[in-house]
Amino acid sequence: MTTATETALTEERVQQLRADFPILAEQPGGVPLVYLDSGATSQQPRQVLEAEWAFRTQHNAAVHRGAHTLAALATDDYELARERIARFVGARPTEISWTMNATDALNSVALSLAEANRAHADGAGAVDPTLRIRPGDEILVTEAEHHANLLPWQRLATETGATLRWVEVDDEGVWTTDALLALITERTRVVAIAHVSNVTGQIADVPAVVAAAHEAGALVVLDACQSVPHRPVDFRALGVDAAAFSSHKMLGPGGIGVLYLTEALGEALPPARVGGSMITTVTMTEHEFLPAPQKFEAGTQPVASIVGLAAAVDYLEAVGMPAIEAHEVALGERLAAGAAAIDGVRLVGPRLGAERAGLASVIVDGVHAHDAGQLLDAHGIAARVGHHCAQPLHRRLGTAATTRASAYLYTTEDEVDRFLDVLSGVRAYFGVA
Repeated sequence: MTTATETALTEERVQQLRADFPILAEQPGGVPLVYLDSGATSQQPRQVLEAEWAFRTQHNAAVHRGAHTLAALATDDYELARERIARFVGARPTEISWTMNATDALNSVALSLAEANRAHADGAGAVDPTLRIRPGDEILVTEAEHHANLLPWQRLATETGATLRWVEVDDEGVWTTDALLALITERTRVVAIAHVSNVTGQIADVPAVVAAAHEAGALVVLDACQSVPHRPVDFRALGVDAAAFSSHKMLGPGGIGVLYLTEALGEALPPARVGGSMITTVTMTEHEFLPAPQKFEAGTQPVASIVGLAAAVDYLEAVGMPAIEAHEVALGERLAAGAAAIDGVRLVGPRLGAERAGLASVIVDGVHAHDAGQLLDAHGIAARVGHHCAQPLHRRLGTAATTRASAYLYTTEDEVDRFLDVLSGVRAYFGVA
């Protein structure tokens, strides 16, 4: 665990970084912006905007398709981006393929597993034993999952006859590693978990989960949307079989996600989608696919956005992921401690002093999260309200919605304190204090 003071960014350095983000100088509603919604979508620095614009105005062409110079330049940009992003998460370029977003990436894994088992059932070919899911087998998730890492597995369970199981969370929305490990059996075929919860900030013990799952012969799928942008992540070192993350949460453009598949899994899985660009030969009755990662990239890809994501990775690496993590750990602790000290405000997630990511979600007694969010917004504070695409977790917490503040490398201590100051007056403002 990185400590809050180990390598944290200085206030001066944060101010320097903020100058790279034009939107942070805006005043929506006539008040200075305090952006505390990076857990939903991060802002983009000039360097990313300029990289995407440069590609669109200088190298824009179809990749892997043309013999002309412009197409060659575009293809070089495209594949160089793959190499840079693969290096960033400890992967080989052949293990990285493009998707529309992380939701699409997680769906792609589940759909590919369904396709493999469907083909086997239809007698179209024997499925790799590591992919076989039969009635009575089990798919394991947690009660804290984002819908993107729950619905695809619900559907896969229905299609294959498997049983969907989940580890329950406690009254604060936290699950334990021991409880999850106790549910892994010889019937477990897939374990799908978030590396970091987008609601509670809980950080999963991925190596322990991987070790137990692999011993049982199960695949591990990691939702890395809230970890890759905020802390050093090495998928190969973690040992996961598949992982997903999104560009728009890590300073990059929207509309592009990343799917990581180990070389072994990428070779064994059939593609979820078929079409142009991912084939070698097509007749009127048959086709053959290219090897991974191209076989998972049907159709024209958003090349400019991919180039922008590579620029975002360059930016994050230049700042330093350990420094970003330490900065956010400190802000997360400040958010949690400050919120917990306010009368009538309930902090959810790991207890104070326990490891958590740089976010905090709260329930304000007697005030709906949407009302709290409107008061925050009136003071220029952009925080997230709602169920954060995690309805089962909120149902367990006994609330329809929470108010979440999430920090990033450009967040300051003063912004956290402004959020806490307004939060402390919410109940009085609505007359329930």
